[in-house]
Amino acid sequence: MPKPRVSKSLPWSTRARWTADDARAALAALERSKKSVGHFAATAGVDPQRFYAWRRRFAGEAAPSSFVEVVTAVREPLVGDRGFEVVLRTGHVVRVPQGFDVEALKQLVAALEGGASC
Repeated sequence: MPKPRVSKSLPWSTRARWTADDARAALAALERSKKSVGHFAATAGVDPQRFYAWRRRFAGEAAPSSFVEVVTAVREPLVGDRGFEVVLRTGHVVRVPQGFDVEALKQLVAALEGGASC
């Protein structure tokens, strides 16, 4: 059976060894294609095991943080105002007092999400 033609838009498919960037590009192309690994690998001319191996390698990496800076309007504190709560993806709830230290909060969030060692 002849090998399928490789698209020039998939430069990583002709490389004997992939860099991490090549693998990320290949996995992103696979995801966009909505095809099975086997079908996509065959059309790209790549062994499907390469996709599985890189998926496993990247599975150990932390997901990009979805921490978003929130800017609020300055207001006078209400009587009994005690700050706010942040609920993290991990399920942790952080109660942030009024007058908190931004850097300390960033470090705490990173530690709770597994991005930093305590």
